[in-house]
Parts: sequence; C-alpha cells; structure tokens
Amino acid sequence: MRHHVPTARATLGKMPTRARAGFLLDRPMTSAHDLGFYREALIFLGTAGVVLPLMTRFRVSPVVGFLVAGLLLGPYSAGRLTEYLPFLGWFTISSQEAVDQLAELGVAFLLFNIGLELSLDRLWTMRRAVFGLGMAQVVLSTVAIAVTAWLFGNPIDASLVIGACLALSSTAIVLQLLSDQHRLNTPSGRNIFGILLAQDLAVVPILFLIVVFGDATAEGDTVSVSHVLSGLGTALLQAIAAIGLIVGFGRLILRRLFRQVAHTQNRELFMATILFVVVGTSLVTRFAGLSMALGAFLAGLLLAETEFRRQVAVDIEPFKGLLLGLFFISVGMRIDPAAIAAYPVMVAISIVGMTGLKAAVIAPLARAFGIRWPQAFEAALLLAGGGEFAFLVLSLAGSSGLTSREVEQFMLLVASGTMLATPLLARMGRRVGARGAAGLPGGGVEAVVPDPAAGRVLVVGHGRVGRLLGEVLETEGFDCLMIERDADLVRRGRERGADVVFGDATRAGFLRRCGLADAPAVILSMHDPAAAEAIVTAVRAERPEVPIIVRAQDADHAVRLFELGATHVIPEAFETSLELLDRALGALGVEEDRTTDILQAQRAEMMRFLHREAGAD
Repeated sequence: MRHHVPTARATLGKMPTRARAGFLLDRPMTSAHDLGFYREALIFLGTAGVVLPLMTRFRVSPVVGFLVAGLLLGPYSAGRLTEYLPFLGWFTISSQEAVDQLAELGVAFLLFNIGLELSLDRLWTMRRAVFGLGMAQVVLSTVAIAVTAWLFGNPIDASLVIGACLALSSTAIVLQLLSDQHRLNTPSGRNIFGILLAQDLAVVPILFLIVVFGDATAEGDTVSVSHVLSGLGTALLQAIAAIGLIVGFGRLILRRLFRQVAHTQNRELFMATILFVVVGTSLVTRFAGLSMALGAFLAGLLLAETEFRRQVAVDIEPFKGLLLGLFFISVGMRIDPAAIAAYPVMVAISIVGMTGLKAAVIAPLARAFGIRWPQAFEAALLLAGGGEFAFLVLSLAGSSGLTSREVEQFMLLVASGTMLATPLLARMGRRVGARGAAGLPGGGVEAVVPDPAAGRVLVVGHGRVGRLLGEVLETEGFDCLMIERDADLVRRGRERGADVVFGDATRAGFLRRCGLADAPAVILSMHDPAAAEAIVTAVRAERPEVPIIVRAQDADHAVRLFELGATHVIPEAFETSLELLDRALGALGVEEDRTTDILQAQRAEMMRFLHREAGAD
C-alpha cells in the first residue's frame, strides 16, 4: 500500500490565510551564500551590463573595466567586509575555483575564434614568427627572468620555473586589445599572434619541468640531463598524438558533422555542435598536458577550411565575449590590496622591473627578425606583462615544494599587476609605434592584410537563379561570394568549384564577416519574401550606399522591398509576363526593334508604378 505524504503545497492550501502567512514568515530567509554559483553568475551578468556601457561611453577598453570590477568585487576587497556588512555578500564573488573554470573556457573560445580567422595556408606563412621569433622570445625571456630571480636568492630550479611562467604573456588580454583596435590582420598583429601561439606551444615543456623539479625536490635528488630529455620526449610525443587526433578528427569528420547538422535547419542544434567541438577539443589537449586554448585553436583552424566558418564565428561571438569578460574578472579577483599594502615598494619595483626586462628582450629580438623599430617597441610593450598561465604554474610549483608560500603569493601579485597594466602598456606602445612610424616611408598608417572576402559581389541564394548569376558574373571578371543556408546546395556548389558558404544572411554580423563593408553590390536571388526583406534591412543599415538588387515575388512584395531601401527590384510575375509578351509579339510577326521598344516601355512603366507606390506609402 502506498502512503500519501502531504506536500508543502497541499499543507499550505489547507491552512487558514493568517496561519499560512505565519508559516511563511517563520521560514529562515535565504542568504546570499545559499544561492551557490547562481549568485556569482548574477553578479557577473549585472557587472557586464554596467561595465560595457560605461566603458563604451568613456572610450575605455572593456578589459580595464572587467579587471577593476574583479578587483573591487573579489574576496580580497568587498568580500572582506561581508563580516561587518552582510548585505555586501549579495555583491561579491567568492567562488574563485568555479569562476576560473569558466574563465579558462573564455580563453579557449577566443583562440577558437582566432583559428577561424586563419587557415592552414596563412598559418604556414607565419611559421617564422611562431617557431623563430616566438620560441626565441620564450627562451630568452625565461633566462633573463630566471637569472633575476636567482640573484634575489631563489634556488635555480625555482628560478627557472618563475622565469618560464612569467615569460608568457596574456593571450586573452593582448588578442582582445588587438581585436578591439581591428589590428589582428595587420603585419604587427600577425607577428604578435605568432609569439603568443609559440607561448601556448611552450606549455608542454614548462609543465614537464615542474613535474621533474618537483619530484627531485621531494626525493632530495638532483635532476639529470638524460632524465629531463627522456621525460620531455615522452611529453612531446603525447602532445603530438593529441594534436594528430584533433587534426585527423577534423579532416575526416568535422565537415560531414556540420553538414548533417546544417541540413536540419535547427539553429539550436548547430550551436550545440559548435560548443561540443570547442569544449571537446579543448579537453583533449588539456588531458595531453597542453593548454585548452591550443586545442580550441586547432579546431577553429580546421573549421576555417570549411564553408561553415563565417556562420560559426557569428554564433560563437556572444559566448566568447561573456566568458572572456569572466576571465578578466577572475584576474582582478586574484589581486589582494592588503598584500600589496604590505610590500608596496617591492611589488611596484617588481612590476616595473619585470615589464621593463621583458620589453628589453623582445624589442631587439623583434628587430633582429626584420620588424621595424616602431612596431618592435609596440610589440615589446604589449607583450611585457604576465599571463594567465602564471597562475597555474605558480600554484603547481607551490604544491610541489619548489617555491615557498610567500614567494608564490608575491609572484602572483606581480603577474596580476602586470596583467592589469597591459591595457596601459598597449596604449603606450601604440603611441610609440605611431610616432616612430610617422617619420618612416608610408607614414604612421599600418598596412592591413586584405580579407579574401573583401571586394566581392555578395550573391545570396545558390539555387538555379543564383547559380546562373554567379557563373555569368565570374565569366565577366567579377569575383563573387555565394551565400546559401541549404547545406545540400552549398555542398553541390562547392563540388562544382563555386565559392559558396553556409550561413544566415539575415544577420548583420554574418554579412560583415562575408565582406559587406567592401562589397560593390549585393544580389538577392532566393525565393523567400520574408528573408529578402530582412536582408535588405540588414544590408541597408550597414551600407546605405551599396546597390541592392532583389528578386521579388510579386508587385506588392516589390513595393515593400523598395520601401526598405532596395535599389533595383525584379518582380517574378512581371518578368514572366514580359517574356510571354516578347514571344507572342514575335509569333505574330511584329518586328524585333518594335518588340524591344514595347518591352522597354512596359518595364519602365512598371518600375515607375512600383516607385510611386513605395513613395505613396
């Protein structure tokens, strides 16, 4: 027999109103900490809603706003006052571990997005910046910082670990600053990105060194060269296997997977697939001892070769922006003002000394690799700060016994302080670069590597009409980019050699990634009245002057398109009637010149009527 257990809802329903109110009032009120991670998420979203508009209004990088917000709302600032002012518990972030896990995903999404902007061919052209300049920067900066740490009394193994982690810069902050300035596609932006990519590749040997030094410290042994080389070889083989797995998976499955998902026309499923790919590849490289960001970058690089690149980039943008904001907040949370107050002079000297030392290494090194002095100084200042990887390395070094608790906390303060100063250093570097370049041939304007999609005619729709348009325009020497949201039409078009991409052209962000800013014309050939109107609206909002030629369903649809800003509209029914009239006049023996005049007159009259109707409304 089942026993009926009265629920809270049933119990309350049987109570008198006054008793029911008393029952509710007697329940303990929920405190801020009872909400768990929901409280952190709510605080973060509220901070984003306040910080971004304010930073935009005052023309300050949002990175600075998020860093300061993390500093003010973290456990070392407002969090310390909750004991005396309990209401502050609703406005402080205390779960550093939960925030860090999501923040790491933010960096992964950023690198995934960067990978989408590149291709294997472009990456190959950057090999000198990655394996030459980048690796040299890591080695020389590690040696310079390690020698300085050793001179301050640290053991040689601890000094090497400190030098290695502080030699790396913040990928998230630097790339976000370059992206905000639209400089990722400039030569200096590519060189800086090459150095950052080399730093990500250096993660494997650095982590291995920590393990080797930590084991030797625990056993009281010395580290042999053969031990280091054999272990490093094993770690590199493991990393190569992980990268090979991702590349092989991408080559064999990734495009087919996205084609199947795109065929469903389900945006939610498409988004879920993107998230699965980003997070999955990030975890594969993490288990292999590499950074999550490197795995995400490889996934983006593989997708960059497919027809889904632009749509994926548009869909992933909101996640990247929010999670990166969370990452910047997590960096600010690590800064302890009380600890800084305990060693104010030493912390300040260390921050200035570290940035100055790294800049002194990077600038001449960049010049040795053929970069002009203005851009070399700019790169040196931009990369002079520490990076997010320092937090992981220093905590592992502390737990392995390589560094004391005091040294670990002090270095964390130095790394956090340099990251907080990175936007300021970037501004200084930009000014130095602009002033230096002003005296060189070409002035202070840096050339931008052209986007392959720039200057193309955009043809939306790759059915029979769109295919014919593309073929004729290509024959006449016009470069076209075809846009289609039917995965089968995209596949068949690419098999024929046409440059067709998958995506939703009703979204302005997608059109921008397709080169709308430089497109000489936009042609809409699809048979979807609602989509055509949405695309005309989006295009006209971005480019008021660009010609828009649209295929209309009927006269009423043509009037609406003219009202929305279309330049030329071709109603299907009217053109069919003109074609019938042309054939009828020919069959009845009317001369060809007379037939042409009649058709032109009828077409002109119809256009005047449509414009008149659009103007009347």
